[in-house]
Amino acid sequence: MIIEESQSARARAASLIAAGGVVAFRTDTFYGLGADPFNVEALRRLKKLKGRDDGKPILALIGDRAEASRFMAGRSELFDLLSAKHWPGPLTIVVRARREVPAELTAGTETVGIRLPDDERARAFVQMCGGALTATSANLSGEPPATDAQQVARSFPGGLGLILDGGEARGGQPSTVLDLSGPEPRLVRAGALSRQALEETLVALGLRPGTLDG
Repeated sequence: MIIEESQSARARAASLIAAGGVVAFRTDTFYGLGADPFNVEALRRLKKLKGRDDGKPILALIGDRAEASRFMAGRSELFDLLSAKHWPGPLTIVVRARREVPAELTAGTETVGIRLPDDERARAFVQMCGGALTATSANLSGEPPATDAQQVARSFPGGLGLILDGGEARGGQPSTVLDLSGPEPRLVRAGALSRQALEETLVALGLRPGTLDG
């Protein structure tokens, strides 16, 4: 079911998520599938919907920077500096996960990717859903990510609680993924935030060029 995004529609979607459901919503890049990242059954439902058995972790969006503490086993100065510089924005930061974070989210890696989106409506919706929400792309595994509600509906004719139609998403490149879980930062995926921009930030923080190669 596609519903035009509004305050009442977001409230309805938040209620479905609180009950363990999965909804689709527009992020600052593509449409994502939203579920409670701490609800194991909801995460299993999400993976089944996507036809996903690749063992990859699931990204979580947060509504504000403070929510990161719910996921992180330890907060580093580098995380604080990078998130202050590049959040809100298309940078997913991978960190060591707290024990409370389900293995269904981390895929057994003991790490989790989190991001603060550069879209006020998306952040407000995440806050309505308890401050954190999954945001794996709203498409079947192997398909390109969806940029509008109709594409989502074609991929998922059933199984979703609802699809929030927030208009066409920005599209383009997905978020850049930077892994801070190891001894040095490692670029996992180049994306909307360029490698050059990240390297400039790291150099300004006193880290050597080429650090991103891990």
